[in-house]
Amino acid sequence: MIYTVTFNPAIDYVVRLDTPLEVGEVNRAKGEDCVLGGKGINVSGVLAELGCRNTALGFVAGETGAWLERGLAAQGITTDFIHLEQGMTRINVKIKAGQETELNGAGPDIPESAMEQLEAQLDKLAEGDQPAQTTYERLLARLEGHGVHTVVDATRDLLVNVLQYHPFLIKPNNHELGEIVGRTLTTDADITAAARTLQEKGARNVLVSMAGDGALLLDEKGEVHRIGTPKGKVVNSVGAGDSMVAGFVAGYLRSGSYLEALRLGTACGSATAFSLGLAKKEKIDALLATI
Repeated sequence: MIYTVTFNPAIDYVVRLDTPLEVGEVNRAKGEDCVLGGKGINVSGVLAELGCRNTALGFVAGETGAWLERGLAAQGITTDFIHLEQGMTRINVKIKAGQETELNGAGPDIPESAMEQLEAQLDKLAEGDQPAQTTYERLLARLEGHGVHTVVDATRDLLVNVLQYHPFLIKPNNHELGEIVGRTLTTDADITAAARTLQEKGARNVLVSMAGDGALLLDEKGEVHRIGTPKGKVVNSVGAGDSMVAGFVAGYLRSGSYLEALRLGTACGSATAFSLGLAKKEKIDALLATI
């Protein structure tokens, strides 16, 4: 069983305008959508498309939290959220008007008692279970010794601090990796050397996404796998990295091959980038056949 953890899920209210946004004026929308998300939830959605059983863990609050929970259930995503007594699940406003303007909500405070409830959920995980996404130092420390494979997609110190717990997979992008090692990475050799630095600190596998330039995987055997991206028009970057994580995990569980995991991860990430929402199986399968 795969588990995803999202501390601060969100409802994205996406507004589309025909004309540039005029600050201080009344702007009329051409169209609008509501997208339920958060990094771990995005992973859960793509895993469900791939037919992988998974459960989304995390925290929800208030009426917006109840709406998000119902919406995910309607999409066939299994959840086991902890319900907070105070606050509300955040709403992010995304205004697409030529350029994109974002106003992201803060989300509710997570009290210590709620964190302890999440830890109790994770204590039930057994060998072979895989919690993916946004699981930080405290939770990985809790899971150490359980035989659980952990996947972490976080930035800078949040990522570096969990390496001591030997996560199965980390997925920085090339810019985040450069920030961690303190230099600009311009070549595959640069990226590989930086990835080895994180591997030496404890990461088993390092997957580096590079947007339109594809991805590079340094696996736990020290082998480097390099892959490009299929052809297509990018219409949406939100969730593409999360989709890559989902595809990689699903691919590895199915085949035990890092190369096949990288191929499916790339297909899933690209399928989301080429779609208005998260990747659908038909699109993933079509792209996978071209890689």
